[in-house]
Amino acid sequence: MDAFQKEIDERTNLTASNKFELLLFRLGSAGGGDIGELFGINVFKIREIVPMLPITTAAGTKPPLLGMVNIRGQVISVIDLPAVTGCTPKTGLNILLITEYARNTQAFAVESVEEIVRLDWSQVLSAEASAGGDLVTSIARLDTNVDGGRLVQVLDVEQILDLISPVRQSLDHSHAGELKSLIKPGAVVLAADDSKVARALIEEGLHALGVPCIMTRSGKEAWEKLQSLGAEAQREGKQIADKVALLLTDLEMPEMDGFTLTRNVKADQRYKSIPVVIHSSLSGSANEDHVRSVGADGYVAKFAIDELAATLRKTLLR
Repeated sequence: MDAFQKEIDERTNLTASNKFELLLFRLGSAGGGDIGELFGINVFKIREIVPMLPITTAAGTKPPLLGMVNIRGQVISVIDLPAVTGCTPKTGLNILLITEYARNTQAFAVESVEEIVRLDWSQVLSAEASAGGDLVTSIARLDTNVDGGRLVQVLDVEQILDLISPVRQSLDHSHAGELKSLIKPGAVVLAADDSKVARALIEEGLHALGVPCIMTRSGKEAWEKLQSLGAEAQREGKQIADKVALLLTDLEMPEMDGFTLTRNVKADQRYKSIPVVIHSSLSGSANEDHVRSVGADGYVAKFAIDELAATLRKTLLR
């Protein structure tokens, strides 16, 4: 038990150095090759890995949903991940990745699991700046010192889940006037998220609340935008609070994660007064404790616009 707890603590502490661990897996080939492309998922989102179990197909189940499995009394939906990505597994669907995203538990059926690798977020590039497809949020470079080194596609799981079961946002409109009154005229919420669907939901929600925002695709992009706004405020003889009312950030992002972004903001005398709220699909008390340890002012799990609005209001009133 002590060794197991030490391993958990070690993985949690990776975030202090902008590092993380990626589980590598294969889904089969999209073009008829012998070896399928490598895909990855953050280890923090994996609850467990189990061999394929008997699947119960409910009436009306449509691809890419395969059905349901029973794991220790919990009924979990199974998603055919190769079908989502257009891959064909040569040896079948052999493994279930039990994952936790945005308050939900689901199983992804994959062909095989390869290994766990430890990476720096600087090794991960936004797929929007490369040739990544719509379902790929970022590209991880495993062998950075080797020409032709391996590349791993990190799937936009939030996009995949939204395709299967679209997020429906309901809003208590009483929040709208409250939040708007707490933000200085001309100031914005600066938001960072690497998922296209997450950015769209955040932007739509903040717009419904009457809150102006600037969306960025990574912690690095948000940090650079904050510095640009800070320089603009200085030239105009204003405070940073006249430009940025609050920073809303995801945790997992290419180049710079949300933990590092938060530490950068709180360690800089120019920006440390800006409230930071973590908005993440990574759930669990360990993550929430670590959020507090890096100096964030609030935490809210994705995606519930009313809870986001309530958290923003609480943070801005401090």
